[in-house]
Amino acid sequence: MQQKKRLHKKRQHTQLWLLPLLVWVLYACEGSDARQQQHAQQQVEVLPVERKPYVRASSLIDAMEDSSSYWVDSVFSTLTPDERIAQLIIIEAFSDQGATYEADVMYLVKKYKIGGMIFFQGGPVRQAILTNRYQAASKVPLWLAMDAETGVGMRLDSTMYYPSQQMMGAIADNGLIYQMGLEVAAEFKRLGMHINFAPVADINNNPNNPIIGYRSFGEDRLDVTAKSLAYMRGMQAGGIIAVAKHFPGHGDTDVDSHHDLPIIPFGKQRLDSLELYPFKQLIAYGVGGIMVAHMHIPQLDSTRNLPSTLSEPIVTGLLRKQLGYRGLIFTDAMVMKGVTKYFSPGEAEARALMAGNDVLERLNSVPKAIRAVKAAIARGDLTQAEIDRRCKRILAAKQWLGLDKYKPIPLENLVDNLNAPGADTTNMAMAEAAITLLNNRKNLLPLRQRRFPKIATVSIGAKRVTAFQRQVRQQGINTTDFYISRKANAKETKKLWQKLRKYDVVLVAMYGPSIRPSINMGYSKDATKLVQQLAASDKAAITLFDNAYAINQFPGIEKSRALLLAYQPHFHAQAAAAQLVFGKIAARGTLPVTVNKYYKYGDGISKDKSFIAGP
Repeated sequence: MQQKKRLHKKRQHTQLWLLPLLVWVLYACEGSDARQQQHAQQQVEVLPVERKPYVRASSLIDAMEDSSSYWVDSVFSTLTPDERIAQLIIIEAFSDQGATYEADVMYLVKKYKIGGMIFFQGGPVRQAILTNRYQAASKVPLWLAMDAETGVGMRLDSTMYYPSQQMMGAIADNGLIYQMGLEVAAEFKRLGMHINFAPVADINNNPNNPIIGYRSFGEDRLDVTAKSLAYMRGMQAGGIIAVAKHFPGHGDTDVDSHHDLPIIPFGKQRLDSLELYPFKQLIAYGVGGIMVAHMHIPQLDSTRNLPSTLSEPIVTGLLRKQLGYRGLIFTDAMVMKGVTKYFSPGEAEARALMAGNDVLERLNSVPKAIRAVKAAIARGDLTQAEIDRRCKRILAAKQWLGLDKYKPIPLENLVDNLNAPGADTTNMAMAEAAITLLNNRKNLLPLRQRRFPKIATVSIGAKRVTAFQRQVRQQGINTTDFYISRKANAKETKKLWQKLRKYDVVLVAMYGPSIRPSINMGYSKDATKLVQQLAASDKAAITLFDNAYAINQFPGIEKSRALLLAYQPHFHAQAAAAQLVFGKIAARGTLPVTVNKYYKYGDGISKDKSFIAGP
């Protein structure tokens, strides 16, 4: 009995000892299972995500409608709501304003994470250096734009300056314009830029238009359309975004929207048949962007003093829905009086997004704009979802442009690359094709020195002998060269006139105040009188290196023995004019606009025509 009690006690002791061991074993087994499950989960989580490789779409519009981009989604997920608004903003930038200005731009890049910038005046190397700095500091790669209707030379020194669109309007061969578009695109890419606010698709049928004028291809809707398409397709074939402007058409106004709000009184039928025609064709052929103008168009939106930029019926109703446009919609510069006259900074930008624009360009105040857009979202006038959708479209555009693999701009040989021999050849071919011969009485041209031994040249609006005069001498012609200011007084002009009367022929070159065509050439009363005397002398061959409409600033110029229109004073135009005068090239250009009763759209003497244009 005593022995049984001892055995029972021993078994109890053994069980008590085994119980913790059993609990530990069970726990260990359970823990092992849990750890195996956790490890398995971790293995699943670290497996590489199968990503669809990015295939660049054939067009920007197709790229923006593809929602499968891993890069777009990953970048978007890192952005705060404020930063998504900022991606819709393009600020201005100059490369010639100094360190303080550059620091202000850098602040906007770092603080607000803006989407991009539009470059204005400066130099190519300075701009490239700044671009590299701004891109290095930016959370998301910046897309860079320029108003470069005539190429980067319109803004930057030491670069190629192409013809104005009016000069291109005189050219019959639109293939030259396509080639220019390719050259401009190559220059943009070399400078790390992505968007050109060109072509100007406005039909300029108002000679008093103070803002479009020579920036338009002309007054005929079919010519404007064909040349806009050629320029657009060349640029986009070269891999940049072309932005047609100024929707719905800024050609028939006598008010500059930089300084006031133009009012366009025309009805839908007129707009649809004329002003909108080029835009409809550009949309059909896939233009990447369209810029909306600051104009009040009561027939489309009767809201008092409302610019078209801020009009939902125009931006969303007409452009997006009625015309079916799927590309990017840009505002014109939000610093212009056409919008700021009636709408304060911030309010204007919020209204522009409410109207349906995708991108806000050149703002007065980035912080005010972001605050106003957030307030519009809080009120329900905008939704964050709509901001997000536009932000993703912009990121998709950036990827299509190659910004997902951004590389700094190499500075070596930059200026040489921007002045390529091929581009110079294209520029010369365009100048030769554009020169327009309006008068040639008694077949003065081509000029032969054996017929007229004593030939003088005179440049009006010059401080020294000009390229035209040097090019005349290169034709092997002996000339006496003169020059005189646009502001010359009676004493100066009388003295020159007395000298010029002794010559058989006087080759007159007329220049405006700058390399760009001018609205007003600014000639003094006496300088204008000198032009009139030369025109009436029956010995003058006059070449106007300026805007076609400037002919009207010189009453009586139609009496000149020969009259040529070269449209602007860049070197290629001056060289082409000298060659035409001496018969080295044919006259092929035709007037893209009606100037007056003497010179109308389509006029121009060519080798294929026997008639004499003009009086």
